[in-house]
Amino acid sequence: MQVKLLHNLVEELAGENTGRIVEILFNKKDVNEFLIAKKMELTINQVRNILYKLSADGLVSFIRKKDKRKGWYIYYWTLRTEKCLVKLEQSLIKKIEELNKILMERETKRFYLCKLCDIEVSEEKALEEGFTCEECAEVYELSSNSGPIKDTKAKIVRTEKDLGLIKNELEIIRVKESKRRSRADKKEAKELEAKKALLKASRAAARKKIAKEKKMTKKVSKKKIVKKKVKKIKKKTIKKKKLSKKAPKKKIAKGKIIKKKTKKIVKKKKAVRKRK
Repeated sequence: MQVKLLHNLVEELAGENTGRIVEILFNKKDVNEFLIAKKMELTINQVRNILYKLSADGLVSFIRKKDKRKGWYIYYWTLRTEKCLVKLEQSLIKKIEELNKILMERETKRFYLCKLCDIEVSEEKALEEGFTCEECAEVYELSSNSGPIKDTKAKIVRTEKDLGLIKNELEIIRVKESKRRSRADKKEAKELEAKKALLKASRAAARKKIAKEKKMTKKVSKKKIVKKKVKKIKKKTIKKKKLSKKAPKKKIAKGKIIKKKTKKIVKKKKAVRKRK
């Protein structure tokens, strides 16, 4: 049923004898355009024209791959079933609205028929033409609305039934899609959590490393400070030792000077005594 309805939809959009493409693409993925042309017994350009019309409404999608031997691109087509069903749903809703409009007109208005030309016109049109056919000048007869009303009601019932089937199919597809998305979302959430945990662990490891490096730098700086202090203390002790060593020499030098002075004084005294 679904294939038949989609077949009719494609023919409405792309023209007669194009609905066969649905049977070729239905429930398949990435079908080679040359294979489609072969099965439909059409040229590749004719098939592409059909597919481009359907692609304009978003009913088919494609990918292209480069042929390694020939060097040109080949297109692979996929029928977008959900999009097709949505389009078909909209088309059937519109059709039901039109049929209800026709039914209301048949139930509330009168129509006239030219039996010779088999032409039916509304009461307004018949009045404008003087109740005579423009083609053959035959007088119009009042048409019975019972037959058209019955046919229109039957069409409405069939279309509503088709619409119900389409809605059910859409519901099934949407449920499947929501489940697929929820699975994909869960998988993505798990991957995200794993990434976050890994990032957290790597950051913690980095912080530990930085803390260790800081401790090491502090220890090194403390050692340097201690060494500097030790060096300063050593320098001070060396200076003190040097000073302590130099001090007696100065005293000796002073002592020598005193001795020299005393010697000079003694000599002077002796000289003075000799003179006397």
